[in-house]
Amino acid sequence: MDSARTSAMRSSSLRSAWLKQLLHWIPAALAVAMIAVESTATMSADNTSHWLLPIWVHLFGPITADRWSVVHHWIRKTGHFVGYGLVSAAFFHGWNYSIKTRSYARPLNQPAAFLAVCSTLLVSIADEYHQSFLPNRTSSPYDVLIDLCGAVAALLILALLPPLSRRMVAQKV
Repeated sequence: MDSARTSAMRSSSLRSAWLKQLLHWIPAALAVAMIAVESTATMSADNTSHWLLPIWVHLFGPITADRWSVVHHWIRKTGHFVGYGLVSAAFFHGWNYSIKTRSYARPLNQPAAFLAVCSTLLVSIADEYHQSFLPNRTSSPYDVLIDLCGAVAALLILALLPPLSRRMVAQKV
């Protein structure tokens, strides 16, 4: 009887641990879903220009078509950088929980950070490959490079946050 109860408790504990593990990967799954949606024809440069231009004009005033073309390009590239930075942070969250190699000497779990960048890079490559098949989208290795830079920048910001927060707490005391 004790053996059956122990086995049931172990099984319940494993299910609970698996569910907890799964919940920590939801941000990464949502981030990849966001990239998949943005990789469609709906988010092509032609389509985003139609709704971004009125926002720009409302915030900053009229702009010439030539100037808008340049601004729109930089808005889209900034979107790559920031978006993939968020993807990297989401992957880092999942890997950080899964690996659990915490070192208090370092502000960031380095294996989790490496895996987060690699995961983000794979998503970026897959995204650009997918876009190569869409007639109104372009595929560029430069976008992959921008995505990779955003991923690394996000993790560098995460690495800097704990030391900064410790310094701010120490100054308030």
